Amino acid sequence: MALSRRKTEDESQIDLTPMLDVVFIMLIFFIVTATFINETAIDVQRPPTTDEPPPDEENKNIVFLVGPNGNITLEGRNIDVRSVRANVERLRAENPQAKVVIAANPEAKSSIYIKIADQAREAGIFDISLATEAK
Repeated sequence: MALSRRKTEDESQIDLTPMLDVVFIMLIFFIVTATFINETAIDVQRPPTTDEPPPDEENKNIVFLVGPNGNITLEGRNIDVRSVRANVERLRAENPQAKVVIAANPEAKSSIYIKIADQAREAGIFDISLATEAK
């Protein structure tokens, strides 16, 4: 009788070794096949900040204001992104030394900045600056 009890106790235990082997193999598989995403971003070179006001120049810059919802304002009027090039060409004809400044809201999409910068480059201005509000 003692032998039959011992035999049933041995049979009732479950061997977890094969299950652990499968779990480790799955873990290794998922680690090896995982893709690591490289996020792309715009490289913005910020000028050093100073407390001095900018010097008064006769050359006025072309300033585009970009709101949080993507609306573009130039000289107090809303414009479409497709008319940026024509406005830049007009203002550059008036002032050939003008630079483009894009004052964007921190919540605005970067695609709007890229579209304005591309249109300004097509109009012949390559000195483009990005200005944002401090949070």
